[in-house]
Amino acid sequence: MSYFGKFYLVGLDARKAADWLFSADVNRPPGSTVYTCMLNHRGGTESDLTVSRLAPSSQASALAPAFEGDGYYLAVGGAVAQHNWAHIRTVLQDQKLRCQLIDGSEDLGLISIQGPASRAILQEVLDADLSNEAFPFSTHKLVRAAGHLVRAMRLSFVGELGWELHVPRPACVPVYQAVMTAGAKHGLVNAGYRAIDSLSIEKGYRHWHADLRPDDSPLEAGLAFTCKLKSAVPFLGRAALEKQRAEGLRRRLLCLTVDEPTGPPSGDSRGPALCLASSRKVPMFGLEAIWRNGQVVGHIRRADFGFAIDKTIAYGYIRDPSGGPVSLDFVKSGEYAVERMGETCPARAHLKSPFDPDNKRVKGIY
Repeated sequence: MSYFGKFYLVGLDARKAADWLFSADVNRPPGSTVYTCMLNHRGGTESDLTVSRLAPSSQASALAPAFEGDGYYLAVGGAVAQHNWAHIRTVLQDQKLRCQLIDGSEDLGLISIQGPASRAILQEVLDADLSNEAFPFSTHKLVRAAGHLVRAMRLSFVGELGWELHVPRPACVPVYQAVMTAGAKHGLVNAGYRAIDSLSIEKGYRHWHADLRPDDSPLEAGLAFTCKLKSAVPFLGRAALEKQRAEGLRRRLLCLTVDEPTGPPSGDSRGPALCLASSRKVPMFGLEAIWRNGQVVGHIRRADFGFAIDKTIAYGYIRDPSGGPVSLDFVKSGEYAVERMGETCPARAHLKSPFDPDNKRVKGIY
């Protein structure tokens, strides 16, 4: 995953910049990693990313610049790295903040090892204790991998136990080879972006550019937990979110599962809409119409096949045709269907992803 953007935010006003830029509270102790959004003034989501708090150092290394005060390491999706860079630079200039944004994207590789055997594999490669107590979820450490200094982060975009290794460029090949060698007896295989797409949608993780865009707010997308609204700290987009919360959401992201195609739009009211699956493989690609109680209320933004639950899963935003807020009661009370290529598939809705709804796997509980 070396195509990811990797930026450092450091300088006198780095903390002030982080408070304003990021919707979540990223001012945790060094070694912490936080999943957060960056918003625009309308409350729309310009990015979702991870922000890792760094300890200050007087010496630069391949894994961090020298800096005093506060520093943050940002990991962003590779296809949108330039978009993130431009957004951050614009905000820093508009706010006249005294800090540096340093691009380390070409200097670091990124290898992500995910799955139930990831701890056993990496324990042979890294010189660190990878137990839950010593290396909790959403933390990072500098460790040695096959003798090379790397930044290990316990994170997952696919809903599994796993770590990311952020590796200096000259060490990428030997570290990768060491991981593959250690993983051979565990059945470790290479996985590509189609696998990431399928696994992430099955877990219910958002993918910026598809089910999360600059015109979608975190509240509409089910990401309110990324917003520090319970604090008094101002951040870009906060006023728009508070207004939206007070007035009620006019759109809400829905996850649906899909049944056999039938005739006219019909549905299944056994659950609220937030995820779609099917008893047979119903190919969906996005832009399919979402029906609720005989009316079109939105369209699919993102769809894929979930191999663990053996169903098609689709996400899209819905509105109330009357123009009112889309409450949870509105979501739960409807009968849903998805129309694809002239076929109508009854859709079952879920408040949480049907895959690992208790979030056990990222904790290593299988």
